[in-house]
Amino acid sequence: MHFSDFSCLRRVVLAAALACASLGYIPTLQAASASNADIPDLVEKAGPAVVNIRTMARVRVQTPGAEGDEMAELFRRFFGEGIPGFPMPRVNPPLRRSGPPTEEEQNRGIGSGFIISADGFVMTNSHVVDGASSIYVTLSDKREFKAKLIGLDKRTDVALVKIDATQLQTLPLGDSDKIRVGESVLAIGSPFGLENTVTSGIISAKSRETGDYLPFIQTDVAVNPGNSGGPLINMKGEVIGINSQIFTRSGGSMGISFAIPIDEAMRVVTQLKATGRVSRSRIGVSIGEVTKDVAESLGLGKARGALVRGVEAGSPAERAGVEAGDIIVRFNTRDINKSTDLPRIVGETKPGTTAMISVWRKGVLKERSVTVVEAEDSKQSAVGPSGQNHGDEDEASPNALGLVIADVPEARQRELKIKGGVLVQLAEGPAARVGLQPGDLILRIGDVDITSAKQFEQIVRGLDKNKAAALFVRRGDATQVVPIRPNRENR
Repeated sequence: MHFSDFSCLRRVVLAAALACASLGYIPTLQAASASNADIPDLVEKAGPAVVNIRTMARVRVQTPGAEGDEMAELFRRFFGEGIPGFPMPRVNPPLRRSGPPTEEEQNRGIGSGFIISADGFVMTNSHVVDGASSIYVTLSDKREFKAKLIGLDKRTDVALVKIDATQLQTLPLGDSDKIRVGESVLAIGSPFGLENTVTSGIISAKSRETGDYLPFIQTDVAVNPGNSGGPLINMKGEVIGINSQIFTRSGGSMGISFAIPIDEAMRVVTQLKATGRVSRSRIGVSIGEVTKDVAESLGLGKARGALVRGVEAGSPAERAGVEAGDIIVRFNTRDINKSTDLPRIVGETKPGTTAMISVWRKGVLKERSVTVVEAEDSKQSAVGPSGQNHGDEDEASPNALGLVIADVPEARQRELKIKGGVLVQLAEGPAARVGLQPGDLILRIGDVDITSAKQFEQIVRGLDKNKAAALFVRRGDATQVVPIRPNRENR
């Protein structure tokens, strides 16, 4: 294109832009301007409802004793200030003996929170107030109150405290289920103790799984130590989350922060306000993710549900007939899309409720009735330690899966409450690549229960070399599904 053509094109574009401007068409610039203009108003309205939280902790302190001083005074009485050339002996510091320990309160940390009711209820993070001997709440007008801890829930990282005040300004609550990725948001809090600090950004992702009990709202809002417990606010001035965590390699903000959805937080707060604790239900299973390979190998189609790795003895799940290797795909009317959905859905169910669960087993969907019980915080996972090698390796050659196996002794079967199965004595090739190891127990292959080593070898010889087979492997108290492809050379 010739230079003169650029000049002509430029004139055309400029003329079009001027024409649009004369007709009032500059939507993008006007929208951005309006949004920026709204932020100071939002902050001005929300600011008085955001608080600084300062916590104290009791620590034991050793008080210095006076033994060293007493010895020095004794020497002075006998020798005065000393004889020329023979100075008075010094009493070394190690001779000093500490007095009895005492307790005193020291600053423990700072955080943020926000007022949810005019009579003084304040929401914050559990980790902000957990373990504190005293909690102090400072309002934006500099009034400070000693707060009472109503209750906290470590699993969701939500806490509720109360101050003795009335007619306080509150923040309206939004609907975290309706948030959209890309939506503008604000965070207000006390990063590094700097009160009433405002940062802005957008929602980067929602329902972000991080391994915690709840899915988080992910944002790029600058959140730093001290912001914890503060509100995440949308452009309507509503709280849609509680700032809780950051991803960082330096200790400061790196553009990835996580907030607890306000809908989930309020379910917790309702219970804390009523009873000071959170009651959840459980069915007594340990679970794992269902991968695409596992789903395909079991004929499930797409990856969904929660893989049962272990069933607790005497638990509701055991009484309902749930077995290790089952895939729970529905609880009552709610689908289990990811394994993390199951503990949340079960946890929200009232203890004592009887629910219907759908499990995928051996290519068939089975219905089971289970009565949930109240969870105990001290209850440990059903996943146990890794299994030990209970047999000596023999000279047998590995099969097409790279395995040397043996029958499980009847006494061992009774001990583990299993029927049949085979014991892995050697794992190499394909078996080693998928993580199998001596001491593992193989209970099932595909939809077929394993009854003996002979039967297992016959099944392996008939496997399709072009498809992955699903092994149900028990290690310790946990069972998992391991997709594995046969080795062509060993067929």
